[in-house]
Amino acid sequence: MMESPTEATDVAERFFRAVEKGDIDEVGQVYAPSARIWHNFSGRSQSAEENLKVLGWVAHKLSNRRYDVLRRVAIPGGFMQQHVLRGTLSDGSDFEMPACIVCQVADGRITLLEEYLDPAQAEGLRA
Repeated sequence: MMESPTEATDVAERFFRAVEKGDIDEVGQVYAPSARIWHNFSGRSQSAEENLKVLGWVAHKLSNRRYDVLRRVAIPGGFMQQHVLRGTLSDGSDFEMPACIVCQVADGRITLLEEYLDPAQAEGLRA
């Protein structure tokens, strides 16, 4: 079932708050079982399970995570969010990475997440 604009942005709020808290179980509840997560830098898709492992790793590497939302809008079938992910790296330095997420939502869950970011800006997490 197609979500209303409010329902789609409610899903966005639930998803990003769970990522900020590092609540990987909650993130998993927001993903539909067959959700796919696509990244512009690789052109490849991940399963929800694969993506949850990555998000767990990010939660471990980046403390004080927060999303400064520049724009969040409902679009037909989902939502789009432009944001800057900010946090603190293990060496105490600040981290920031602008990104854009486009999601399809059905029945209150994300079925497709497309993430657009500059992978060079993510390198700080790998250090």
